[in-house]
Parts: sequence; C-alpha cells; structure tokens
Amino acid sequence: MKYQVEHVNHLHYDTFVDQSLNHIRLKPRTDECQRLLSYRPDITPVTLTKEHIDLWGNHVETFFIAEKHQELMVKTTSVVSIQKSPFIRMVQFSPEMESIFKSDLFHQHYLASLSETDFTFLYKEQIEEVNRAIGTFDNPIECALAVMQYMHDSFTYDPDATGVDTKANEAFTLKRGVCQDLTHIMLGILRAKGLPARYVSGYLYVGEDSALIGDSATHAWVEVMIPGIGWVGLDPTNNVEALEYHICIGVGRDYQDMSPLQGVYRGGKHTLDVKVGVQLLEQNGLR
Repeated sequence: MKYQVEHVNHLHYDTFVDQSLNHIRLKPRTDECQRLLSYRPDITPVTLTKEHIDLWGNHVETFFIAEKHQELMVKTTSVVSIQKSPFIRMVQFSPEMESIFKSDLFHQHYLASLSETDFTFLYKEQIEEVNRAIGTFDNPIECALAVMQYMHDSFTYDPDATGVDTKANEAFTLKRGVCQDLTHIMLGILRAKGLPARYVSGYLYVGEDSALIGDSATHAWVEVMIPGIGWVGLDPTNNVEALEYHICIGVGRDYQDMSPLQGVYRGGKHTLDVKVGVQLLEQNGLR
C-alpha cells in the first residue's frame, strides 16, 4: 500500500507574537514494514528547520521564528509505502519465547516500556476490574489480544468526552474517549501485567467503505513487544492488528513523547486547527 498524507496545523494567536520556538514530530518513520519515500515540510512564516533523532528514534524538527506574527502554518506532505501481513493470532508461544519473556534481562531492556507515566497510570481497583473481566494469562500474545478485545467491548469511542490532557484513569472511569485515551488505558493495563508496550502516533487510512474508526487528525494505537517476534501493533479503537492501513509517525511512552506540535512563544492565547488527508496511491502494487 502506498499513501500520500497531507497534515496541516494552523495556529492563530490572539495577539501578535514576537518570536516562537517550535518542535514538530510529523515525519513518518522507516522500519522493516514501512518506508518513507518522500517528505516535505512547508512552514509560514518561512523558516528553516533543524532535524534530530530523539531517544525513541523519532524524527524531530525544530524551527525558530524571530519575526512578529499572528499565525503559524505548518503543512507536511509525506509519501509512505507499507507492506505488512497479519500473523499475531497464528503465533505459537514457544518455551524459548517464554524463557526470554520471563528473564530479568528482557524486563531490564524494556524497562521504559514497562513503567507507568502520568498519562497511563491506572488505579489498582481499575486493574482488578479488568482482571475480573478477562482473567489472567501466562501467554503474553493471548493476554494482549484479550485486553484489546476488552477495550473494544467496554469503551465507547466519543470525541466529546475527553480532552488532550485526559489521563488513563479518568477515561477509564468514563468508559469513553478517543484513540489517544483508549491507547493510554491499554498501555496501563498491559504494563501492569508485565508486558512491554509503547504508544504509537500516526495516521489511519479509513477509505470510503472501511469500518475503521479514527480521528480526523492523527491516530494512536499500541505496540507490544513479543520476544522472538518484535513490536506488534494492536489498535484498541478498532480491535484489529495495526497493519497496512496504519501509517506510523513515531513511538514513545505516551502522547507527551509524540505530541505533533510543541512550542513556546511570547504572546496571548492561541487556537489550533488541524486537518489531515490520507490518499491511497497504490494498492498491492497496482496504481
């Protein structure tokens, strides 16, 4: 599958801003299943960007605007090719995989993906509620799939229920939220069960006839580390494995590590308008 993604962030400030320093995380990753073919950022007022790779392997672009401005427009255009095959439900969890999973070295290596954050923290009684619903598992693959099914069955996708700063324990109480909330909750559950898991930010191609649900801006899902296999994407919003409809920008411990646009400025309040368009260019090698 080959896609073109256009992502527009339009900031409007209440008063003129003297200067601003901004960071964007909008450049899709390249890995064994996804290849970034082209990427172009267009920023108004015009400025140059400086890129670096952060702790999690994500592209971060930094730019400084020294002139007075009341609007900031960041438009990125990306072309990405993805080739993934579903397999997680067919994997047999072998004794060798179990030995690695239970080893101290495995848990030490993925400690950052096992540790709770402010966004993924769940109360003990909330974890117990999940355990009563799905039970406990020795097999991390079966556990991760059961948690995803639980999320899909127990929570309602509701874009009006939460905000960008909502924590997992708050959304859990509401039993409602958007993909960011469902991802944070699933991360909290998996980490409490000893499964290394990370936050994925990206885009979702829904198409004209797709039953997939996603935000009009960026999408979010979970990746679980399965020994002997690697990171496996699971989308609790849609109860599916994250495959060729899921375009990854980057990963982190939670949303804060992958906020698409961050900045500091001198001036008044601002409003942000976000528009994302995902266009299918090729399917299975056919234009």
